[in-house]
Amino acid sequence: MAIDKLLIERLENTLVMLQVDYEEKKMFGGNFFMVDQKMCIGIFKHGIMARVGPERIEELTKHDHASQLVHPSGRKMTGFVLVEAEGYETDEALEFWVQQCLAFNPFAK
Repeated sequence: MAIDKLLIERLENTLVMLQVDYEEKKMFGGNFFMVDQKMCIGIFKHGIMARVGPERIEELTKHDHASQLVHPSGRKMTGFVLVEAEGYETDEALEFWVQQCLAFNPFAK
């Protein structure tokens, strides 16, 4: 899978604008942004993987182009949403997803 350098830059810019300290790591075949040493948001397959917590899955998957992340084995990934590119085309839409991840981050293990 080719690395989406523009999306990496957009995520970095959003985190910087929000004054968030982060670390970027490559894992699971994608690029992920760690906040407080916990996976927060990342680029996965052909979209972003947003760690929003299990309580918000039903609500957030009502957004267009967002679905619960499913492991290749078919198991639903608790607390993770996969957002297709159309779901974060604008900077405002991308910031929305980053904010959802940041809101859950203090509760993530």
